Amino acid sequence: MMYQHILIPVDGSKVSEYAFQKGVDIAKRNNAAITLVHVVDIRTYANVESERGSLHENADKYTEKMLNGYKAIALEQGVKSVDIKIGHGAARQVITKEIAPKANCDLIICGSNGINALERFVMGSVSEAIVRYAKCDVLVVRTEQVPDDFKLEAFTEEFRREYSYN
Repeated sequence: MMYQHILIPVDGSKVSEYAFQKGVDIAKRNNAAITLVHVVDIRTYANVESERGSLHENADKYTEKMLNGYKAIALEQGVKSVDIKIGHGAARQVITKEIAPKANCDLIICGSNGINALERFVMGSVSEAIVRYAKCDVLVVRTEQVPDDFKLEAFTEEFRREYSYN
């Protein structure tokens, strides 16, 4: 089976970037397109303003720069087509009910940060929701799979300092 369109949610974590790298490898082997997605949870600061504008606007700018960093790496490594999407709201709902169906993907690759049972009960796990509701194949990369020496390429410490919206 050949995959044609891979959706990769990224959040800047080490496990999400490792999942991204796996997605790039699979995309190259299958000559597949990639859609990178990040969901900004605006519910917590939708009406908060700062001296640099609304946190919502700043979060979108930051997210776009982050996604474009991932996109540049994927294109540089030979992926034929990379699209970026920014969602707003609860990631588990936005990815499974809005972005994935519209993207027409046949594989979703996501990281799982290994949240504990209480956090999962209160917030829900994004990767768990994707596995449960996705209409396509799903590959979940576990935190334990990330090598200790894995280095971030897109969401580096320098990037965080330069584009911090906190």
